[in-house]
Order: sequence, then structure tokens, then C-alpha cells
Amino acid sequence: MERTPVDEARGAALLSVAEMGQADALAIASGVPGIALMEAAGAGVAQAIQGRWSRRPVVVLCGPGNNGGDGFVVARHLAEAGWPVRLALLGTREGMRGDAAWAASHWSGAVESLATVLDGGGSDGGEQAPLVVDALFGAGLTRPLDGVARAVVETVATRGLPVVAVDVPSGVHGDTGQVLGAALRADLTVTFFRKKPGHLLLPGRLHCGALQVVEIGIPATVLDQIDPIAVENGPEGWLSCFPWPHLEGHKFQRGHVLVAGGGRMTGAARLAARAALRVGAGLVTLACPVEAFPLYAAALTAVMVEPVSDVAGFAALLADPRRNAVLLGPGAGVTPALRRRVLAVLKAGRATVLDADALTVFAGAAEALFQRLTPRCLLTPHGGEFARLFPVEVAESPTRDDKLARARAAAVRAGAVMVLKGADTVIAAPDGRAAINTNAPAHLATAGAGDVLAGLAVGLMAQGMPTFEAACAAVWMHGEVAAGFGPGLIAEDLPEGLPSVLIRLQNWTRDRIRGPVNGGE
Repeated sequence: MERTPVDEARGAALLSVAEMGQADALAIASGVPGIALMEAAGAGVAQAIQGRWSRRPVVVLCGPGNNGGDGFVVARHLAEAGWPVRLALLGTREGMRGDAAWAASHWSGAVESLATVLDGGGSDGGEQAPLVVDALFGAGLTRPLDGVARAVVETVATRGLPVVAVDVPSGVHGDTGQVLGAALRADLTVTFFRKKPGHLLLPGRLHCGALQVVEIGIPATVLDQIDPIAVENGPEGWLSCFPWPHLEGHKFQRGHVLVAGGGRMTGAARLAARAALRVGAGLVTLACPVEAFPLYAAALTAVMVEPVSDVAGFAALLADPRRNAVLLGPGAGVTPALRRRVLAVLKAGRATVLDADALTVFAGAAEALFQRLTPRCLLTPHGGEFARLFPVEVAESPTRDDKLARARAAAVRAGAVMVLKGADTVIAAPDGRAAINTNAPAHLATAGAGDVLAGLAVGLMAQGMPTFEAACAAVWMHGEVAAGFGPGLIAEDLPEGLPSVLIRLQNWTRDRIRGPVNGGE
């Protein structure tokens, strides 16, 4: 059956630990037995193991809860397939309850002590190193690992044993991705029904290795009742409102971006302007100081350049309502004049992107900015800029160690869409929607890359794309271009690599979302 946009969005949903518990409960209430969910989970892990490794010794580490119950099922399925399996339990079989006790009762092999199961084993004794199945705690852990469990985790790491994590590597918080004292680094993590935020947020993502989601019998319809906290960013969430051009259209219908350029760091604004043009904005004007006009004019072709001598001159450019989206900040300099420009743009009611210096200039005076922001505004801070604008969200629990919660709280407080940048960029809207991006490669950390991102976002907003969706699309395309380019990337490569990504998105639109696209310039 062909997948619909609703199906795609459901597939990208992320479930917090509490929401996953709710999904389990709703499935059971609908008539799916809890033991059937556990059996399917353990069987799915065993199948994933057999699909990745050839037969070898396995040590299954089980905790006392449902994650440990999954481990007993994994052990049984692997043993039935002829794999040599040893199982170790934290606690006693008699102490297990509910579905986990059922799973333990169906294991006919020995149950060893967790404290001694790895004594004498390893990769240096001539025998093949065992594969470790981590079914100790999963996503439900909320306190740091200690005692025997921590000692075993450290032993596995010291010996370099391959690891398969059941649900989430033990020691990784399922909601925040934070490491609780210590955590296993898995080669493969097998989770159930939907991913969790901790699978995608750093440092948890580094501990998961390859991530595989298996279906265990939970109906997808339970998501309608849960209203998930976030999604993994991808085209399925925003492609249906992407502003493709039409043959009957013209450039004046595709928006007019105004970029504020600085007088010293001129490259930042030029990168942003070019990105806005590449992503489809019909016109782009770059306003610059009079003394810098010759440099901008000589360097830019399709981008128009307007010299302005003061804030009044910039405001005059805003008098033309066709300039419907504005970007301020890249290379602007932290000056009182920049603050006045920002306030003038917000008063004019344009779709607005504030980046870099346009954020820093309000450090210590954030409320003066927040009072004027609307959901048509986008803030794109990196960690340092975010800390200067939102010191409470950074310094105080419970959001201190939770990037997703910090971004969502900041979006609500500011009343604007937030892009909290990083390798695990979080996009959050003031209405509570959030997305975590995962496709950004390490070599995207290069001078000017953030300016290109801001330009992509404002270019999409100028074309009428809603702010949250425009931010998600810009972040994803930014990462996709960089991943496709590979090592050696510099910021100038990003706008030039965009057309190939746009072609792929257009084909995806044609094939999966809304039928043939009547596109043109």
C-alpha cells in the first residue's frame, strides 16, 4: 500500500520514555498482550543480531525489569538458532515481576551472576570475543549507573567487546541523550515502535551505533492519542508545503529578501544572500554601509546591493512591502545601530530571521527583543548565543541537560521559532512542536556555514513557507548538501550544492506526496 504524508509523519515521530510507556499501555488496552509485545521485541533483537553477525558466543546481560525480560527472550531465540549463549542477571529470577518474570520462566539455560560472567573472557585469550547483548536498563534509567552494573559496563568497554543494546544503551537517558555516570557504546541499538529523543541527541547518539527500529505489534493509531513531543527532522514533515515555482508564476511572486550586510565581515551577508537566492527567493537585496558598497557591488551579480548610511535609510527600504522577509545579523557587528535595525524590522511586521550578532546585541536585554517577536520570526543561535539570550534555560534544571526541553522552553518564552544549532540541531516552535535533525556531518563545522543556513531559511520564508517548516527544511537541506559534498567542504560550496538536493526533493514530491510538479523558473 502506498504511504501517505500522514503515514510518513507518524514514522518520524519520537517518543519520550513516558510516551513509550503510554504506547505500550494503549496497545495492551486494545487487546495486545504485554507478553506478546515482549516476545516480539526480543525476537526482533535476535533477528537483527543474526542479520549482522555470523554465529558466535553471546553474553546476554539482563536487568531486573522489562528490559531484562527482553534480554531473556533474545537469549532464548539465539539459543534455539544454535548460538552459544550465556545469560547473566542483575538480581534474582525470583525477584522479577510481570511480563519480565514470564520471559525469565521460559529460559531453560543457566542464569549466571552479573558480577562474574565476564571474568576471564575477552578478545585476547585466543577464543572469539563474545558479543554482548545489553539488556540491563534500557531507556527507563534515571540515575547514574553504579555498583556491579557500572563495573560490568566498564569491563565491556575496556575489553572492546562488540555490543548490541536493547532499546537504549544502558547509562544513556532515553529522553535527553545524556550519559548517566557511564554508558555502553553499542555497535547496534535495536529499539521498538519509534525512536526516542535520546537516540538522536548528543552524546547519546554516539553511544547507539547503528540504530534499528523494529515493530512489535503496537498499532500506529496510538500516536493519535499520545501527541508525541517531537519528530526526527526530514522531508516528510514539511515537503507538502515546500514552495515550488509554477509556470504561471514570476519572480515577484516568489518573495523579496532583504539582507543587512556589515561593513567589515562582508562575506557572511554575501553567503546568506546567495543561499536565499539559490533556495528560490525571487529577488534578494543586500543593504550595506556606504563605504562597503564597492566591495559588495563587485562581488555580487544577481543579488541587488543598496547602500544605506543609517537606520533611517534601512527603514526606507522596509517601506516597500514587497520586501517581505528580512535577515539581520551575519557579519553585522554588535552595535546600537544593529539593535535599532532589528526593532525597526520587527515593528514593520516582516517575516524575520535573526542570526549571529542580531542575537548577541540583545544579551542582557532579551526581554526588549522577546516583547516584539512573533511566530513569524526565527532565531538561529549556536550554544554560546543561546546562553547569552536564555541564561535561565541553560543554568537551571530540569532543562539544563536536555537540549530538546531547552529549545522548546526558549521558543515559548521568546514567542518565536528557535533553531538551536549543533550536530544535533533542534528546531522548536512556540506552539510546542519540535524536530531533531540528524543528517549534519562533522565537516559542516566551518566558517560561514551558519550564514548559509540563515539565508536558506529566510529565502523559504520569503516564498511563504511557514516559519517552523521553513526552518526544518533549511536545516535538513543544509546538512544534506554538506553530507553529499564530503570532506573539504567550505561554506561557499553549500549554495552551489543545493540544486542537486532540490532535484531529489522535487522527485520525492512528485512520487510520494502530491503527484506531478508543474515547476519552472
